[in-house]
This record gives sequence, C-alpha cells and structure tokens, in this order.
Amino acid sequence: MGGRYDATNVIQPAISIITNISLEHRDYLGNTLVEIAREKAGIIKQATPVVSGVRQKQARSVVQQVARKKEAPLFMLGKAFKVRQHQSGQFSYTGCKNSWRKLQTPLLGRYQVQNAALALAACELLINDQVAISFESIKQGLANTCWPGRLEIVCEHPTVILDGAHNLMAARNLAKYLAENLAGRRLTLVIGILGDKPYRSMLNSLLPDCSRAIITRAQSQRALKPEKLYAIAKKSLADVSIIPDVAAAVRNAIETAGSDDVICVAGSLYVVGEAKEAIEKGLLKSLKV
Repeated sequence: MGGRYDATNVIQPAISIITNISLEHRDYLGNTLVEIAREKAGIIKQATPVVSGVRQKQARSVVQQVARKKEAPLFMLGKAFKVRQHQSGQFSYTGCKNSWRKLQTPLLGRYQVQNAALALAACELLINDQVAISFESIKQGLANTCWPGRLEIVCEHPTVILDGAHNLMAARNLAKYLAENLAGRRLTLVIGILGDKPYRSMLNSLLPDCSRAIITRAQSQRALKPEKLYAIAKKSLADVSIIPDVAAAVRNAIETAGSDDVICVAGSLYVVGEAKEAIEKGLLKSLKV
C-alpha cells in the first residue's frame, strides 16, 4: 500500500518518494485524502530527503508537516524541480542543480512525464550525494522503461489496451488518455473492480467515451459482483453486458469488434493480470487479429 504499514517501510532508504495521493485502500489508510496522506507520509525518515508529487493542497500540507517534524529535506514537483513536455513527445527537466533536455519515455499518458520527473529528482539527489549516475544512463533508463498493464497496447487491429486503473485517480488518468487520443473511435470497456474501491466514481469516469461495456470479475474474493457494476453502467450506457470470466470477456470483445475499434481492459490489476495471462497463452493468436 506504500505507506506507514507497508512491508518496505522497514528499510532505511537513501530517499523517500511519495508520488501522489488518491482514495484507495480506505479500510486500511483512511477515508479522506488527509488521512491517507498521513499514512503515506509514514515512510518519511528522520533527516532523509523526500521527493513528492502530491498535488492536493490538504494532502501536500500533511506531507510538509511530517517532513518538518522529521527534519527531512522536502523536494516538491513544481517547486524544487519542474518538468516541461514538448510537442515532439520529448520533455525537459529542471532541478536544483541540473537541467536535462531531450528526454523521452515510451510510457503513454501525460502523467507519466510527471512520474518520470520524480525519478529524475531522486537521481539528482543521489548524484549530489556522490552516487555515480551518468546523464546517458538516465536517458537510456527512461527510454527503456516498460510497465506491463499500464496503458499497454497488446494489439493494433482492433486496438487492445490493458490498464490496471485500480483507483479513482488512475481511472481518471485513463479516461483522459482515451478522450485525448482515441476520440471518435468505437470503444469497448471490459471492466471489473474490487469491492473496496470507489467503484461508482471509477465507472462513471470511464463510461462517457464508451460505446459499450462488458462487465467481468477477477478471480479474487475482493472482486465486486458484476451485477452491481451492471446496474450503475446501465444508467448511462445502453449497451452493457456481463461475462464473468475475464478471458471470455476479452475474447468476446475482440470477436465482436471492428478492425478500427478500441478495446480497453481496466478497473483492476487482477483483471488486467488475467487478461494478460490469456493473451500470453495465445488468445490473440487463436483469434487471428
């Protein structure tokens, strides 16, 4: 969960990084952004630098308070370091001491450039602490980054995209990408969500640009019953169906899609994992797409 009670928090890090705050794992972390921010800030160690991309004012304030209490130098995106994306697809980074140009990441979505900025800030701090990291290594590391199941395109005709989108912020980021890059194309959403997620808000974020939705369910006890998602989806979309098995749902979506259509599998890392497993076992090959 990436916070105070996360198993990784037993180590003494060189740098702590808090990417962003969203409403997730509420049974464990809290029901508000402030409560969750307090748990996330539990990774901050005494006098150990912190790099953060937290944007929400109240959550950012919590991170700042904890950093001050722990006497931990805090480096915030937009203040201590900045990133600028160019029309070419490349981006520039400006930090405390370094300015790096002509950077590029293959990861899709504008927010990935901000995520990259956090990694670059961490690199800069390590370099300042006499860790040998060359600019060429940084460029190659960014260029070779691979993140399975995060805006991962596994097929072109039809276009099949896998994105975990397992919390509200991730769902909104996915919805923004789909709207900006795939507008005008018939979009099928294959979705299953866990019961401890803000599933209503997640679903409502993703549905507006969809032509149809296929509701499915991961093989997890935490998975929400498809009927619950179906009832929500039918309020805003006419073409909604239920296919509980993830592999069967993906197969149906592809078999009934046109070559220029888009299929997005989302809502849960479990769902994407099962879809990816089916694809790796030859689903796409058997369908000859």
